[in-house]
Amino acid sequence: MIGTVFHTREVLAAERFDYWRELVGRTRASEMSSPYADDFQAEMRLMELGPVTVWPTSFLPACYRMSSRRAQRTDDGMYHLTLLLEGELTLEHVGGTDTFGPCDLHLVDDSLPYDLRPSDGGASGRVRGVGVDFPKELLPLAPHRLRRVLGRGLPGREGTGALLGGFLTGLEQQAAALRPDDAPRLGAVVLDLVSALLAQTLDAESALPPESRRQVLLRQIDAFIRENLHDPELSPRVVAAAHHISLSHLHRVFEDQAQETVAARIRRGRLENARRDLEDPALRGDPVYGIAARWGFPRACGFSRAFRTAYGLSPREHRLRALGEREQEDV
Repeated sequence: MIGTVFHTREVLAAERFDYWRELVGRTRASEMSSPYADDFQAEMRLMELGPVTVWPTSFLPACYRMSSRRAQRTDDGMYHLTLLLEGELTLEHVGGTDTFGPCDLHLVDDSLPYDLRPSDGGASGRVRGVGVDFPKELLPLAPHRLRRVLGRGLPGREGTGALLGGFLTGLEQQAAALRPDDAPRLGAVVLDLVSALLAQTLDAESALPPESRRQVLLRQIDAFIRENLHDPELSPRVVAAAHHISLSHLHRVFEDQAQETVAARIRRGRLENARRDLEDPALRGDPVYGIAARWGFPRACGFSRAFRTAYGLSPREHRLRALGEREQEDV
């Protein structure tokens, strides 16, 4: 498992806000207040991924303020990125004010003052998000350029922002299954995605290292494939066209980074989704050929051959075995 979990329920109700203020105040704020201070509820998972720290958190509305004096005194050369998942926050930072809602991202320089507060004064309920702390020196972008995006809303619903958001929320969901030796690699992925998002926002993608650009491109391609597995017309040529690269370039990216061909990735994704549906008791009434068509196999015979090659059983045999074992477990 990766990460340490902190929860205010570990202490008495009257002490919970002080507990949270001490925990968060070490790095995040010099002043905190909340209309729910009498029985404050919050939790955080602190995940150290090499030089990158990711911390999914959930808390009742509160105001966080970093004074100029405290920011200068505690400056440790870090940027802080936040992905907001629930709630609405208003941020004052670097002379500007912006409001953020679900799926928005924003970047803060920890050496500069800021004021973060609920947009409605705390009436909307719990706030949930994912924070990311990382050293400034690891970004391949000059600080004076990044100043243009500090405190501004960054899109998290599409493109690289959506990739980053999906990866961050996935880390929390899979934290129990991840191992400590996975941490540095996962931190490198986070940093690549953050760098790509900021570079695209600043129109400075040429500043990214070639390896970072390849990794981000691979993740963009993989996301496109996952979203389009249902389309029987999905093919390497379609994937290349959607990303404005040549077919040979696409194959080189997969050969260097993924250790499998594009066609194999498409076939594997379709078969995994079909297998999942065949194992689902709620879908036991769906015909096998219907499930095959749902995941991009227009011909039942072709699906059956591919499935048997991958899993050693026909789709029908696999379904009977999986559902039979599940029924025995339920007895």
